[in-house]
Amino acid sequence: MAKAYWIAFYKSIKDQEKFAAYVKIAPAAIQAHGGRFLARATAAQTYEMGLTERVTMIEFDSLEKARAAHDSPAYQAALKALGDGAERDIRLVEALG
Repeated sequence: MAKAYWIAFYKSIKDQEKFAAYVKIAPAAIQAHGGRFLARATAAQTYEMGLTERVTMIEFDSLEKARAAHDSPAYQAALKALGDGAERDIRLVEALG
């Protein structure tokens, strides 16, 4: 079974309080499904129209576990706390081989 990666590319963080509320809840919800944070920072360098904003990369043992983390009630509560506090693009990607 191939590992999977959850990559969140932030376009903007519009409300720091909502973002902080999300950050209090989301990591535990993700880690409960085996997610391991590999990166959580502002992009060190951007190319080809990339935005120098926050990027988060999380490794999972499988795509199914990544989906389960996202769809879990605990993570949905984190999303509710975030609300319209940030614009971002989340992608789940399977590893090669």
